[in-house]
Amino acid sequence: MNRLQYEKSPYLRMHADNPIDWYPWGPEAFEKARRENKPLFLSVGYSSCHWCHVIAAESFSDPGVAGLLNSRFVPVKVDKEERPDVDTVYMQALQALEGSGGWPMTIIATPEGHPFYAATYLPKAEMIRVLNLAWEQWQKDTLSITAAAERFTRTLRDLSYTFAPASADLSLLKGAFHAFSEAYDSQYGGFGDAPKFPSGQNILFLLAYYGLTGQADALEMALSTLDHMYRGGIFDHVGGGICRYATDRRWLIPHFEKTLYDNAVTAAAFAEAYRMTGRGHYRAAAEGIAAYIRREMTGPEGELYAAQDADANGREGAYYLFTQQELCGLLGQADGELFCRSYGIAVGGGLPNLLGKDLRLHAKGALERLREAVYRYRVGRMPLLRDEKVITGWNGMMIAAFVRLSRILEEPEWLTAAVDAFAFLRKNLCQSFPLPRRRWIDGEARYAPMLEDLAYYALAACALFGATEQADYLEAAIAAADAIVSDYAAPEGGCYLYGESAEQLILRPREPFDNAYPGGNSVFCLVLLLLHRHTKEDRWRDLYEKQIQWLAGAAARYPMACAGTLYTAALALAEQERISP
Repeated sequence: MNRLQYEKSPYLRMHADNPIDWYPWGPEAFEKARRENKPLFLSVGYSSCHWCHVIAAESFSDPGVAGLLNSRFVPVKVDKEERPDVDTVYMQALQALEGSGGWPMTIIATPEGHPFYAATYLPKAEMIRVLNLAWEQWQKDTLSITAAAERFTRTLRDLSYTFAPASADLSLLKGAFHAFSEAYDSQYGGFGDAPKFPSGQNILFLLAYYGLTGQADALEMALSTLDHMYRGGIFDHVGGGICRYATDRRWLIPHFEKTLYDNAVTAAAFAEAYRMTGRGHYRAAAEGIAAYIRREMTGPEGELYAAQDADANGREGAYYLFTQQELCGLLGQADGELFCRSYGIAVGGGLPNLLGKDLRLHAKGALERLREAVYRYRVGRMPLLRDEKVITGWNGMMIAAFVRLSRILEEPEWLTAAVDAFAFLRKNLCQSFPLPRRRWIDGEARYAPMLEDLAYYALAACALFGATEQADYLEAAIAAADAIVSDYAAPEGGCYLYGESAEQLILRPREPFDNAYPGGNSVFCLVLLLLHRHTKEDRWRDLYEKQIQWLAGAAARYPMACAGTLYTAALALAEQERISP
């Protein structure tokens, strides 16, 4: 067992019995690298990542690979969900060198952390080749490699996002809507080709834009995308919840990993669609996601867990896949055939999907009973790994979604879930009250909060204040917003990924863009808008104007990457025009 046995992260602990002498990220690894003049080998991933499991089985369990890493490098393992600052910094390096990114991320760097090689998944033979070549070059010309790596780091700093401030007016939103229209898949919904991601923030922007302008195409794009997602295999029709992404254009074959953040933003999008249309399947989808989170992703005190794995029994999707014979044996021949026919399960096996089927199949009745029977069977059939990290930002995101569902669906159960989850954050993560740490697991709260943690924590508090009018929620939101202004904000606009008081890495990114979910800067912008609404204080309005203008500069150039900002801008314009979005 190596040093990772002492870590709390499920991802790090997965590698505790590797023959590799792994270090967690920290000063001990850097000191060893400097002392022995060895390169750092950084491997960044997360527990529910399929290809992270593959590289672990192929390479990190192999004595030959371990021998190379242990003798010639200082190997460091990083959970990207615990340390998104480390992940983001080195992902920028990977994208600059390779043009794309992904996980597992492989970085070879100088003892000071400056990268000179970057890749994603490497097959074992390629891993061995790269390690031998990197060591050979390091031995031959350490000074030149070090100088080049430091120059590369300076180049990355110079590439930091700088956009001229812009006005977040209706013309910005119209231009953005045109970009979304150009990328829209009119046949299957969504944007672009495969793979397709839920990206609930895109839906929320389009719905808000429709509410502001009455643009019917915006509503059609949003609803068609939701319909295809709900019909497809990316939506878990047996147990509820949404998978990470669809591997195909039709939303049929999912990547089976489930994350709290995807489900939070997607639930909000389905609930908003129900509010605007009254169509029952949108309500069913939102409730299905929320019920899944309560049933499978919620701890004993209301805390919300991070993710469920894509793999089971060593195979991606095995937990979710059935054969027709298996289901007929479980349900009986007639009911089994009905279930398989309704969900498009072929004789050779498959997964429940409704592609091209009638959305009313989800109405209560025989199919609901059969789905429940299949769900109970599935739960007991094989184990599915759950990552029980409690991440502040992701919890805040789901808390806000729960509050939205409670209001729109008029179901107090979801408000109770939100109250419980926020109480857990305050009790267990706010050890330096009133501000939370990044993550909690197994009794330990650790790591400085990222911008997104404080922004989503404040968003959750604003949502709860709006629902309950309890002053302590507003106080928590104000405390988090004040901390962002004092420790994260840049004088020229926008906020850094991590605070000035936190560990300083080779880069300090200040990103205006969304990723899988609305980014910290766009969420903080929404928080400022809400704080002005709740308090009527001019300072929040002034901070909002500065933040939205900085973000609008990026949104004007790259609207598809800024849906969170566009959504907030649409809400603000709707308020000014006294139009409900």
